[in-house]
Formats: sequence, structure tokens, C-alpha cells
Amino acid sequence: MKREEKTIAKNRRAFHDYEVVETFEAGVELSGTEVRSLRENNCQLTDCFALVRNGEVWMHNVHITPFSHGNINNPDPDRKRKLLLHKKQIRYLAEATREKGMALVPLKMYFKENGLVKVELAICRGKKLYDKRASMKERDTKREIDRALKARSR
Repeated sequence: MKREEKTIAKNRRAFHDYEVVETFEAGVELSGTEVRSLRENNCQLTDCFALVRNGEVWMHNVHITPFSHGNINNPDPDRKRKLLLHKKQIRYLAEATREKGMALVPLKMYFKENGLVKVELAICRGKKLYDKRASMKERDTKREIDRALKARSR
């Protein structure tokens, strides 16, 4: 029996602050108690970002709450975590983030069908204030159109 993909946490704010250019799937280097904590959905991705340093990709500001039944060896909840990618992908990400206004932002963290923890990492371009207003206006008009169609079909 195949398990389906289970989302642990989403970074909703990233879609508001950034325009997503391209996405990648990356593994995360975690300790055992961190995985157990993630199974309890104890993760926060709100202000996180990723950096390429010395040929490795590191994820910063991801808060994984210590495991409730863990012991004194629980790792620091806000530590930097290494992302597992191919060398070619890491070089591509490093080149993409050298461009002005580009950033690496984790969009969501999830369990794959085989039980591995993965992160959806995106190359993003920061939105200006007027871009944010335009996307909010677009979302509101789409919502109103959907409401009108729903009311009309009743």
C-alpha cells in the first residue's frame, strides 16, 4: 500500500513577498528526534531562507520544536540545516542567486511516500509593493467572480 505525500509546513508568506521563478526538491539533513518532532507537525517556515556556502546549501531560521519525549540530546531548534542536492543543482542555484534581487526560499516541507523529509526550495525574485497590491487585487477579483458564478448556478 502506497502512502501519499504529507505536508508538514508551508511558507505562505513567501508567495506574498516573492515571485517564484523555479522550484527544486531537496532532502534535509536531520537528527532522529527532529524527524519525530516533524511527524507531530512541529515546524515553522515563516522567515526562513537558504544560502549557498562553500558548495553546500544551508537552510536558516527554520524552527523545529524539540521532540516532546526527547531527552537532553535534543538539537537546537533554530540551528542551520544542510540541504541535500546534486552538485550540478548547487552550482545552478549559486549562479542564480548571484543575480540582484534573487533569493532561495523554502516553500514547503513534506514527507515523501517513502517517509523521507523533503523541502521544496524555490529561486525567487522579491516583489515590490505595487506588485503585492496587484496580486492582492487579482486575488480579490477572482474571489468575487467565483462567488458570482456560484450564486448564479444556484
